[in-house]
Order: sequence, then C-alpha cells, then structure tokens
Amino acid sequence: MQRTNQTNRANASEERLRDLLIRGLAGEASAYHAFLQELSAHLRAFLRKRLARLPDEVEDLVQESLLAVHNQRHTYDPGQPLTAWVHAIAKYKLIDLLRRREKREMLTDTLDDEIDILCSSDEEAAEARRDLGKLLERLPDRQRLPIVHMKLEGLSVSEAAQRTGMSESAVKVGVHRGLKALAAMIGGDR
Repeated sequence: MQRTNQTNRANASEERLRDLLIRGLAGEASAYHAFLQELSAHLRAFLRKRLARLPDEVEDLVQESLLAVHNQRHTYDPGQPLTAWVHAIAKYKLIDLLRRREKREMLTDTLDDEIDILCSSDEEAAEARRDLGKLLERLPDRQRLPIVHMKLEGLSVSEAAQRTGMSESAVKVGVHRGLKALAAMIGGDR
C-alpha cells in the first residue's frame, strides 16, 4: 500500500513537472518559473540522498543542475520521462563535483605527503616551494603553464587548455615535456 502511494505521488510529480516545462517552453513564463521552483525541491531531495557525507555541497549542486537543465531545455524530448532526463543531468553534475573534489584532495594529499617527507620544518617547506618556483620559471610558457594549471592547481586538460589558449593535445605535450625537463634539471642534466 505504501509503495503504491509513493508510486502514485512520483507519477503525479512527474506529470506536473512535465506539464509545467512544456507550458514554459511554449512561452508561459509563470509555468516555467513554477517548474524551476518545484524542480529545485525535487533536485534537493535527489541530491541530499547522494551527498549525505557532503551536505554543504547540495545547494551548489542544485543550482548547477538547474542551470544545466535551463541551458539544455531545448534538448528535452516530451515523449520521454522528464525525471530521467533531469536525473541524468544531475548525475553528470554530481560526477563533475566528485572529480573536482578528488583532484583537490589528491593534490593536497600528495603535496602534504611530499612536504612531510622531504621537509622537517615550515622553513624548509617554504624553501622547497621557492625552489620549485625557480625551476618552473626556467621552463617556457608552453610547458610551465600546463604544469601549473594541471599538476599544481588540479585542473583538467580541457580547463588548462581554456586557460592557456592552447589545444588539449598541446597541453598534454607541454606537461610531458615540462616534467621531463624538470626531472633533467633536478637530476643535474641542466
């Protein structure tokens, strides 16, 4: 009985959201506004379940998902379930968030571990950062910038390409050649 009630509520919500979106796409601004309001509550509940350990991220992800739904509204096929389409968008946003967090944590963990192992004091850590900075300054921009953006800031290849104005393959080559040059400098093959 409870399962039937949940199914009926879900179906009613699906139909209401779908109706509001279709009316909004036809130019009815108040329907579109109501769609976004109701969808935000739906997304909040959907994402809270998946981000129980990261509750502070829920609201940002709701907003990112709403923006993506708005930007992709022209791709919605009215013959398909609306919630499946919305959930797919929200899941991609969730995956993006988790990848960004993982990169930040990996970068922080990696740098912290190396600093702990190599440096016994904050002063030595500062010296190590200065030395790295000096080595990076010796590299040409096409190698230095991709390393800084990808390896130190944790950006993806496409994000680094956008920041530098380089192609994605040029960014990858720059990182590879730059790391090889840094290894040679450190190894004394100057």
